[in-house]
Amino acid sequence: MKYRCPLCKQALLLKERTWYCPDNHRFDCAKEGYVNLLPVQKKRSKDPGDNKEMMFARREFLNKGHYQLLSDRVNELALQHAHGAKAGLDIGCGEGYYSHRLYDAMSEEMNFSLQGLDISKSALKYASKRYSDISFCVASAFEMPFADESFDLMLRIYAPSLDEELRRVAKKESILITASAGKNHHFALKELIYEKPTPHITESSKIAGFELLHRENLESTLVLSEGIEITHFLNMTPYSWKLTDEQKAKLVKNGLKCELDFKIEVFKAI
Repeated sequence: MKYRCPLCKQALLLKERTWYCPDNHRFDCAKEGYVNLLPVQKKRSKDPGDNKEMMFARREFLNKGHYQLLSDRVNELALQHAHGAKAGLDIGCGEGYYSHRLYDAMSEEMNFSLQGLDISKSALKYASKRYSDISFCVASAFEMPFADESFDLMLRIYAPSLDEELRRVAKKESILITASAGKNHHFALKELIYEKPTPHITESSKIAGFELLHRENLESTLVLSEGIEITHFLNMTPYSWKLTDEQKAKLVKNGLKCELDFKIEVFKAI
């Protein structure tokens, strides 16, 4: 992977385990393999990103395959719309669940490299250690440490970003696949929290510099009966903060059933 310096925007070169630029800004690779390209002066907190509890809960939940239907469909769309892509980027890759499954699917068909980006160092420690075929960097999706027109396939699952940054790092006619909450996503839980819960926004997204090629909703039902899996699910979401201890205990005891509704969109850079 070719990075650019997050401080001066010049190209970074790799010598042994250190990335450096002509101005001698230096960034060492961690023992796990990732590189931290989020300078201290650009952090908004000491340890940005999801906390370790949320990271662990999401990792355990996803590794059980509860959202595999989303990963499978994203991979199908990537093979359909970006067949022949050589350089991919997973924005907000977290612990690498969707990243490694996308990499495996694409690599079976073509020569493909994948870069994962996330603001959480804890998440990338795990991802780098487990998925050594993928490059990972700690960085902000709002100021990505990549050269212009670096990628011909990008994935963004539940991750905020800037339209202009997405377009800057995308090659012309590259494919961007996004996933976000559909109208009824987790609605049963919202009914426990809010007196008058409202559905998520249903309109198709608009991203400057991209043309919408395809949009679909992937719907299913999540049914959890194991207390530890219910706990992991709640802890990886904002619902953990909004549900009372009594409500959470009741769900753990009686089981959890709620809607899954993923809005999946495919865009092309124009």
